[in-house]
Amino acid sequence: MVDVADVLAVWEAAIAAPYTGRPVWVHGDMTGSNLLVEEGRLAGLIDFGSSAVGDPACDLVLAWTLLHGEGRAAFRAGVPADEAGWARAHGWAIWKALLTVAQGADAPAAEQRYGWRCPSMELITELVTEHAAAEKRA
Repeated sequence: MVDVADVLAVWEAAIAAPYTGRPVWVHGDMTGSNLLVEEGRLAGLIDFGSSAVGDPACDLVLAWTLLHGEGRAAFRAGVPADEAGWARAHGWAIWKALLTVAQGADAPAAEQRYGWRCPSMELITELVTEHAAAEKRA
């Protein structure tokens, strides 16, 4: 179902960019269903069952599981993460998308249950395409 070489390139770039910063608290399950919005603005987070101390890149997965286009670009511009952090975030996102595909979950049901934006082959294609574009810029 996936081009293994393309997916491995995203994964290998993620693990080649180890987090060397100080461990921080992370939510660990940053999905649309765990965000509280009031009048179009983020008002809070819920479901801290996956909270841990570690690499903040895991919470950047929201850029792909909820946002797209201009929203993703604005999120990326507003988050103080370096290229290594975004590479690791790509790894987290591709892992989530592959897990969903492997479980056989269809996108609409997963979107309702998890609040993810298209956790499917479309998302995997986006991640692979973004990775390839980042490699060309580097």
